[in-house]
Amino acid sequence: MRKYLLSLFISVFTMCAALAQVAGAQSHITGKVIDTITHESMVGATVMVKGTSVATQVSLDGSFKLNVPEGSHTLVVSFVGYVPRTITFGDGNQNLGTIFLNPNSSNMKEVVITGDIAIDRKTPVAVTTIGPEFIEEHIGNGDIPDLLIGVPGVFATDGDGGYGDQRISIRGFSSRSGNGNVAYTVNGIPVNDPETGALYWSDFSGITDVTRSIQVQRGIGANKIIVPAFGGTVNVTTRTTDQQAGGFVSEGIGSDGYNKTAVMVSTGLTAGGWAATFAGSRTEGAFPFDGSNFKGYDYFFNLSKILSPSQTIALTLIGTNQSHGQRPEENLVPYVSGGKNYPGYLGAPQDVAWNSYYGYKDGQTYNPYNNFYSEPILSINHEWTISSRSSLSTVLYGLLGSGGGGGLMYPSGSGVNAFARSGGEYTPINYTAIETANAANANGASTTYAYDSHSQTDWAGLRSTYRTTFGKYLDLEAGVDLRYYVGNHYDRVDDLLGGSFVAYNRSGSTAKGTGVGDINNPIDNVGVNGKIDYYNRDYVESGGAFAQAEYSKNNFTAFVTLSGSEDADARRDYFNYLDNDPAQKSRWVNFTTYQAKGGANYNINSQMNVYANVGYLTKPPYFAGVFVDYTNQINNKAITEKLFDYELGYNYKISTLSLKLDAYRTSYKDRALASTVTDSQTGDISTINVSGVNAIYQGVELELNYKPVQQVLVGGMVTVEDNYYTANAGPASLVNSAGQVVATQSVIDLKNEKIGDTPQDMFQAFAEVKLVPQLKVGISCNYYWNYTSYVPFTNYTSPNQHPYIVPNYALWKMNAAYKFKMGGFDAQLIGTVNNLLNSKVITDAEDYAGTGSTANGNILVDYMLQRTFTTTLKIRF
Repeated sequence: MRKYLLSLFISVFTMCAALAQVAGAQSHITGKVIDTITHESMVGATVMVKGTSVATQVSLDGSFKLNVPEGSHTLVVSFVGYVPRTITFGDGNQNLGTIFLNPNSSNMKEVVITGDIAIDRKTPVAVTTIGPEFIEEHIGNGDIPDLLIGVPGVFATDGDGGYGDQRISIRGFSSRSGNGNVAYTVNGIPVNDPETGALYWSDFSGITDVTRSIQVQRGIGANKIIVPAFGGTVNVTTRTTDQQAGGFVSEGIGSDGYNKTAVMVSTGLTAGGWAATFAGSRTEGAFPFDGSNFKGYDYFFNLSKILSPSQTIALTLIGTNQSHGQRPEENLVPYVSGGKNYPGYLGAPQDVAWNSYYGYKDGQTYNPYNNFYSEPILSINHEWTISSRSSLSTVLYGLLGSGGGGGLMYPSGSGVNAFARSGGEYTPINYTAIETANAANANGASTTYAYDSHSQTDWAGLRSTYRTTFGKYLDLEAGVDLRYYVGNHYDRVDDLLGGSFVAYNRSGSTAKGTGVGDINNPIDNVGVNGKIDYYNRDYVESGGAFAQAEYSKNNFTAFVTLSGSEDADARRDYFNYLDNDPAQKSRWVNFTTYQAKGGANYNINSQMNVYANVGYLTKPPYFAGVFVDYTNQINNKAITEKLFDYELGYNYKISTLSLKLDAYRTSYKDRALASTVTDSQTGDISTINVSGVNAIYQGVELELNYKPVQQVLVGGMVTVEDNYYTANAGPASLVNSAGQVVATQSVIDLKNEKIGDTPQDMFQAFAEVKLVPQLKVGISCNYYWNYTSYVPFTNYTSPNQHPYIVPNYALWKMNAAYKFKMGGFDAQLIGTVNNLLNSKVITDAEDYAGTGSTANGNILVDYMLQRTFTTTLKIRF
């Protein structure tokens, strides 16, 4: 019996083992998942066997490996913002090769062709691409600059802390007004201020809701048109119209009353070839400083039609209508001058939340220092596939902007600290008391009143690109880029604060067409919405052509791009010239500029590639450098600015490690600036023309990502720069309103001075952990040092000055994202925390003496916002 039972046990055990071996037989499925447009690896994309829980994620080089049971299966590859792919396969180990994912839009092609997108392992430029999942999980209550702090060479600050008031620098080149050398394009449309080059993020604050990718191209970049891109370009590509019907709703709440409600609905592509997408949001709240309340309404609409198998047309509208409180830079240290106390941050009981303009009026909080603007972009894109070898892409666009930034006008010499307050100089202003004082004036005139610097800007542009292929390896592109801009600028009275009018009478010389006030209304009592200070209309025209040849064979790609442009500026001055004076409208001032750049990329193997590029670029000076402020006098020393740049790069990518390393050197020459002075005896406005400003920008950038296990991603970036002026500028000529040189000022002592306004050394480290498949938590730390403050050029009055150095600081951020099902729909809960440690650090500084001295208000600063957080629930349908 025993022998029989033992034999039976052995037989059953052997049979079970055999069955287990059969049941456990598996196949290994491998492949790579790549973005169709950029050829970037789709890191984090999900690869799942349909109908099972067998799944994995794509590694850093785009590869995946999945163990699946024997038999036929369907594989589903998916990623946020992309059309899922399904692939059927049978028994046995298989390599599915490269799987391309398409953006979730039916007519993305025409946008990309217009948008100068760099392609991984092909386009030889330094580039970082940020996808929709990262944007969704990290944006919080911020804007595009907040997403760029991990990009090598990019520095971003909160500016004055207002909604959408961030500024950025790329490789030491700033986006400041009048100094804008960072280009910003939306679907290939340039949206920098044509007069100053500045970037105003609040004008398009809701664009991240519909952004498919943000691509930062550092250095000469891949753009073909002439834009202010000496430092680099931020290319935003929005979604167009989704192939599939659906959308999302989301609700976000956060600190300081933050609330955002957003919705997007897409019809999908109909049988008749029509498709439409609408997205809109409402955002309101405040930031942690007094008077920072903001409100914005964002909208996006796209209507597309497939005209024929070879032609598609799309109409897109993107816009924001927003208003937000601001605050000016303030003294770092309080000081006493002329027997008066002047406040500073280091004396403020509110600490970094202090706003000197904040107060109360008629029982309500009141902040005249504010911004409001609306500038929608309307574009019509037409894509025509002429043949299998050629195509034509055309975009016609317009921008209609209107709004301004507010402030407070008060009697000369009084200062904002002299206003009635509830206590000392740090307490809120009593604007009701100002109303009472104005009402008591004998003539009813307001001596203190709120105003705004108003701008109405109308743009129109056309860009058309023809592409064709010669043979197997040569692609040619050629096109035109036409732009026309008119800007109406004036100060206007917003709030009389209890008075009946503002007495704004003409003073100064009228014979020379200069002075203060409206020369056509020398005795003028101005009411609400009346114009004061200045009123001029500025014109900017640009017409250019470009051509590019690209050779690509096997592992080698090379390109050469040539472009040229004729730019012209003119202005009409309604305040300083009589209406019957022909000089009220200036002549056109023309500049001819061009770009020549080229590069090559070589893919050593599937893991490594190297590239090099070189470029010589010229651009016209900005509008303020062409004309003397507030007159039609032309600055005869304004010449085209020049840049010579070269760069070497190396990329390495395997499944667990991604590394990008590049080194560059940029020579910037012949920058021209103009600042004004007024003769106290005659009222004549003269200009100090500073020419020949030359500088070197050079550095090394490293970007690293490492995935030691499936659930963990760590990485960061290091940027080391050396940006300095190479020679003294000048001599600085003093030119009167008649265009005569009346004096020569001393040399501007710039040689070997560091270029300020941005840290020259930056570091970031981050970690991202999937605690469970549905929950991801991330944390990052950015550290900045070697940060010289901004110094106006003319304040370099002696050799070897030592401007104020911003103290080194760290910025910590944290985010989390949890995916789950809600009523059968895909849902996601997202949390973000900015300034996690609630650090008190200076992020912007201006040294108005150029010596580092804090006496007499020479150092003005902005502080980083205190800790903020947001939580957002998004449901897709």
